[in-house]
Formats: sequence, C-alpha cells, structure tokens
Amino acid sequence: MDLELHWNTAYENSNTEKLGWYEDSPEPSLQLIKKCKFDKDARLLNVGVGATTLIDELIKLGYKNIIGSDISSIAVEKIKERIGPASDLVKWIIDDLTNPKKLIDLPTVDLWNDRAVLHFFNDTWDQDAYFSLLKKLVKPNGFVIIAAFNLSGAIKCSGLPVFRYSKEMLEERLGYDFQCLDSFNFTYTMPGGDERPYIYTLFQRTK
Repeated sequence: MDLELHWNTAYENSNTEKLGWYEDSPEPSLQLIKKCKFDKDARLLNVGVGATTLIDELIKLGYKNIIGSDISSIAVEKIKERIGPASDLVKWIIDDLTNPKKLIDLPTVDLWNDRAVLHFFNDTWDQDAYFSLLKKLVKPNGFVIIAAFNLSGAIKCSGLPVFRYSKEMLEERLGYDFQCLDSFNFTYTMPGGDERPYIYTLFQRTK
C-alpha cells in the first residue's frame, strides 16, 4: 500500500477534529515529557504528527527546537494552518520513517516522541527500519516516548491492520541501551465515542 497516498487521502477528506486519533488534550504525552525535565533548547522530534495538538502545547511551554515530521504533507499543512504564525517556530519534515530521506540527516535529538505511528508497521522490515532510525537519532541520555495500541487494543485503525505492543515487547525491540522509566495503560476515547486501549512508555538511552 502507498501509505503517503493513504494518509494524504485521510486528512484531505476529513475534518481533523473528527479523525479517530485526534486528541483535544495530549495530556498522557505531556505527563511523560515533563518527567524528562528538558531544557527549553532541547531538540524534540515528534514523528507522525498527523492531527496532534502536542505541538501546540510544546510551543506554549516555550520549547525552541521542536521538530514535526509526517509522511502526509496535507496533515502537516493542516497543523500549520491551525497553529498559525507560531508554526514558524517548528522545523517541519515530510518523510517516511521506514524509508527516510531527510530524517536520516538530522542531528541527534533529545526526544523521539511517537503516538500512534509504530503500530501501523506490520512488516518486520518496516519495524526494523523504524527502530534503526530511532537508534541513529536519539543521543546518549536522550529519551523515547512510544504510545501504541496495547495487546487489548483494536486490530485495525483507519482501515489498516495494526501491530499491538506491550511494554516488554518495546523493551526487547529497543534493547539494553534503553531503560524503561515509566509505562502505563491508557484508554483513549475517540471523537465518535469508541475506546482505544494504548500502552504509553518512556525510555532513556543509557549508552
């Protein structure tokens, strides 16, 4: 499947606030970011920004090196329209996490933040490419936040099959260089009222 086309179509044909993964408040992600105690100059990479309101909150909190990446140019344009002139404070990158052309050349980052992207990669090759990029970009002592459908979660989202995770599965994929600092289950309520169980995890790179 052409994922760029799929996600461009999804964002083009829907009101962002009606999308099944839209959050009015990204409180679970903010909760974990606050635990990291970043300086305002920290480089915060948000992958698969999609319909996120987290970028808005990071700008309000005064972070100066925010990076927003997505495979969908339409998703990014919609976020920029919503945020307005403050979107100029963000470095925007249109790229594919499993076949990166631009992200691969980024300087190392203090945070890799992913809510609801990883679980769309079902093929082992795509998963390997994702974690390879993550490990290339996260600096020593840097942090990783991954929020994905947990083992009780839905088996499909946006018409696509998903690969569900537990904390232990993410620990195995990240390896001994990353220590899990926090994890919790969280039930997200979609705009339409359906519930989606997630696992939220916070890791720190130790080497």
